Amino acid sequence: MTLQQLEYIIAVDRLRHFTKAAEYCRVTQPTLSAMIQKLEEELDTRIFDRSQQPVVPTPIGVHIIEQAREAIVQINRIKNMVEEEKHSLSGSFTLGILPTIAPYLLPRFFPQLSKKYPQLDFRVIEMKTADMKVALTKGDIDAGILASLPGLEDFNIHHILYEKYYAYISRNSPLFGNKIIRVADLANELLWMLDQGHCFRDQFVKFCQFKSAQASQQAYQLGSIETFMRMVESGRGTTVIPELALSQLNESQQELVRPFAIPTPSRQIVMLTAKNYVRHTLLNVITKEIQGCVPAELLSLKPTQKVI
Repeated sequence: MTLQQLEYIIAVDRLRHFTKAAEYCRVTQPTLSAMIQKLEEELDTRIFDRSQQPVVPTPIGVHIIEQAREAIVQINRIKNMVEEEKHSLSGSFTLGILPTIAPYLLPRFFPQLSKKYPQLDFRVIEMKTADMKVALTKGDIDAGILASLPGLEDFNIHHILYEKYYAYISRNSPLFGNKIIRVADLANELLWMLDQGHCFRDQFVKFCQFKSAQASQQAYQLGSIETFMRMVESGRGTTVIPELALSQLNESQQELVRPFAIPTPSRQIVMLTAKNYVRHTLLNVITKEIQGCVPAELLSLKPTQKVI
């Protein structure tokens, strides 16, 4: 039994797919499968039920993976203590990030960070807030980038930036002629929003004090900010976009953007770590690199903004 084998079964359990797990572990799929099979032969038991898709652990496999995860966490903690003592910027760092943040923040810092610190094995996984909290607790990720919200008391919170929300208005909307949008203006709009459970949606709906965008929920049950932007561009309804998305818009798209009235609804983006995370030197460097890739005015909260 090797640490590598334990890392492989943890990856398969997390991704529920052998090929995806191999890509994450940066090995070929036959190599990963062969190593897991050797472990199963050594233990004389099946860890995964390969007949199901997505692949799932067997009942005994669940317990084996749980013990493997605990072993890896303890071993990584020893490694991290040594790396922190050296103030090292090498090793591995796995970052979870919200899907409503990743498209707008990752392109700003990830390429530069990877180039500047080639000795750092930097990996990113998109995940929702609830999954991120579980992953931090289990030690599956080192840190998570998400929007600040209640219920994070069990973690250390590191500020990154504040960004405003903007309305994205179709040319056919009666609001298109407005220079500024009040949240009350959205009450009767066809408002494209994410499903319940997305903090991006839930915080904004609570701030607006309306129950939900019923029309859009009936028309489209799943989606992303980018999908809803395409809906608006086609001439239907309104959606809400984060400030970091503005720099990615072309001239025609920018014509659909409208600021909200003061106090401007905003969100705080933070880096979350477990209470026992020890690689503070590396974390501080990564946080500063991220902050250095965004406009300076986003680093502090303005009196005209309101975090929701």
